[in-house]
Formats: sequence, C-alpha cells, structure tokens
Amino acid sequence: MFNKNIKLIIAGLIIFYAGYQIVEGNIGNGIALILLSLIFIFLYFRNEMILLAFLRMRKQDMEGTQKWLDKIKNPEAALVTKQQGYYNYLHGILHSQKNLTQAEKYFKKALKLGLTMDYDIAMAKLSLAGIAMQKRRKREATTLLNEAKKLDKNNMLTEQIKMMQQQMKKI
Repeated sequence: MFNKNIKLIIAGLIIFYAGYQIVEGNIGNGIALILLSLIFIFLYFRNEMILLAFLRMRKQDMEGTQKWLDKIKNPEAALVTKQQGYYNYLHGILHSQKNLTQAEKYFKKALKLGLTMDYDIAMAKLSLAGIAMQKRRKREATTLLNEAKKLDKNNMLTEQIKMMQQQMKKI
C-alpha cells in the first residue's frame, strides 16, 4: 500500500511518460500508459485496503475485515478524509460486537470525518442510537433514530428503526 501522495506522484510520472510516448509516435503505448495511470488515480480516491475490507464485510468475515483494516498503519497519511471516515465506520461495526464504548467513539469519528452514502450515515446513526439506548440515554437515542429515519430514503433500515422504537418504549 502506498501513501496517498505517492499514488499521485506515480500517476503524474506515468502520464508524463505517456505524453513522451505519444510525441515520439508510439500512440498505443501512450494510451495504455494513460489507462494505467487512471488505476493509481482511482486508488487515490478509493483505497484498495478499504475496498478489500468491505468485500470481507459483505461475506460476514469479521476476522478478514479486521485483517485488511490492520494493514493500514497510518490512516491519516494513507487515506483521504472520506476514506478515514469509512475506516472508522468499519472499525465501529467491528467493535459494536465487543466494546460499545469503543464502537461509539469510532462511529462519532466516522460521522465527523464524513461518509458519502446516506445509507452509511443512517446506519452509523442507527448504531449510535442503539448504543445510546443501551446506556440509558433516551433523548440522544430518539434524536439519532429520527435522523436515521430521515436519511433512510430507500427504506432499507425501516424494520430496524421500528424495532428500536419498540425497545425505546420499554425504557
């Protein structure tokens, strides 16, 4: 895994060399090199380790997800801001099974750094609402549930929200 700035430098050098190839008359080589540089530009905005961690998460392989996340040694240097948000989001999901205080910290940091998808923001707020409910903070849980309900435009979390509202009545 390369630092995010090294990825841009590599892409710039490849594009420079592609320009040289095109000027020399090797247009096919230049086009191929430009396509190769697009891979590095893509990996600048979408970190390969986070993509692999999401694939493991999709397969419900929590150990594999943790393994891929552990390969990111310094998230501030290796990831752009949104990727840091998803890095913390994944850690929050992993820790929600074991340590609620740690999971709450990761989810709050993920929301502060930013997530791109409304569904992910809704899921993070729903998880925070569940943590707040277990810690007997009903007002905070209600606020977070309402925010999650507004963000859930595709009604993918409707059942979980209703279930939490039913549990909230018992508190």
